[in-house]
Amino acid sequence: MIILAATPIGNLGDASQRLIDALENAQVVASEDTRTTQRLLAALGIQNRPRLIALHDHNEKARAAELVELARATDVLLLSDAGMPTISDPGFGVVATAAGAGVAVSVLPGPSAVLAALAVSGLPTDRFTFEGFVPRKAGERRSALSALGAERRTMVFFESPSRLATTL
Repeated sequence: MIILAATPIGNLGDASQRLIDALENAQVVASEDTRTTQRLLAALGIQNRPRLIALHDHNEKARAAELVELARATDVLLLSDAGMPTISDPGFGVVATAAGAGVAVSVLPGPSAVLAALAVSGLPTDRFTFEGFVPRKAGERRSALSALGAERRTMVFFESPSRLATTL
């Protein structure tokens, strides 16, 4: 089985007991940055040393089939650096490959930057859309934002602090 596991976003106290248990028992962990995962294991006091496999934007297509095959024999815990895998982070390709191969996918919910931003925004929360990261190139950014001009729902975007002023 592939298990998507949410990791803390800036506060180690947000690590769920389910995440800690999964890390203590994992044999295989696919993560966005294995160094970040090693720091998380140490910070949580996890003694287990699972096999760590790097899974990031640049290798996900090549690694997806390998991880799905591993998941036929043992659980594969999939982590991003912070937050939920597949939500503007690697993992979607693995989940899609698993679904196509009939391999089960499960989730350990946890911190969500999207929902946290929405909840504290003071904007309507009954209907919203998540737009992910705004394109970096000016023309693509302008086109993407222009296409959303008539959207009536609250919109949540991800943006780098260094690009925020330009995007706004």
